[in-house]
Amino acid sequence: MNKTDRRRVSGPLIWAALLIAVAVPITAAAFSPLLAWREPIYIIAGFAGILGMGLLLFQPILAGGYIPELSTRSHRRLHRWVGSTLVLAVVVHVGGLWITSPPDVLDALLFRSATSFSVWGVIAMWAVFGAALFALTLRRLRLKWWVWRLGHTSLAAITVVGTIIHVLLIEGTMEPVTKVLLCILVFAAVGKVLIDLRVWTTQTRRKLKS
Repeated sequence: MNKTDRRRVSGPLIWAALLIAVAVPITAAAFSPLLAWREPIYIIAGFAGILGMGLLLFQPILAGGYIPELSTRSHRRLHRWVGSTLVLAVVVHVGGLWITSPPDVLDALLFRSATSFSVWGVIAMWAVFGAALFALTLRRLRLKWWVWRLGHTSLAAITVVGTIIHVLLIEGTMEPVTKVLLCILVFAAVGKVLIDLRVWTTQTRRKLKS
C-alpha cells in the first residue's frame, strides 16, 4: 500500500474513530436510570453538555490538521464550524439548566455554588466563549499571529481542563467508564496538538509549516 492509499484509508478511519468515541458515551447516557422522571428541558440541557464534551475531541484533531484527505483550509473551516456548534451546545446546556433551576445556575455563575463541579463548569464556559471571541476577532485585533494563537489556544486549553474536571466531578447521566475514556481521549488529543504546533513559540505560520 503506497502513501496515497494509506491516506485514503486513514481518513475514514479517523472519522469513524471520532464518531464512535462521541457516540458511545451519548448512547450510554441515554440508558441512564437517572433520566427517569426528569423534565424534557433538563434532559436536553444534559445531552447538550455531553455533546459539547464530545465536540471538544474534534477541535484539536482539526486544529492539528490530522485528517489526511482534508486541505488546510478545510481543516480550519470545519474547526470554526465545530467551534460554533460547541458554543451553541454550551448555551443550550446552561440555558436549559437556567430554565429548570434559575437559583442554582445564578449561584454557579456568581461562584457561590457549594458544588465544585459548578465552578469548573463556569470557568470552562467563559473560556470557550473567550476562545470563540478570539476566533471572531482575528483580523480586527491586528495582533501578531503568535500572540493570537497563544491567546486562543490558552483559552481552549482552559476550556478542556475545566470541562474534564467538571465532567469527572459530576455523578450524573454519563456512564462512568465511557466518561473517563472520553476525557482521556480529549486530554491526549489536546496535548498532542499543543506539542506538535508548538504554540508557545513566536514562529510564524509559514515557519511552522516548513
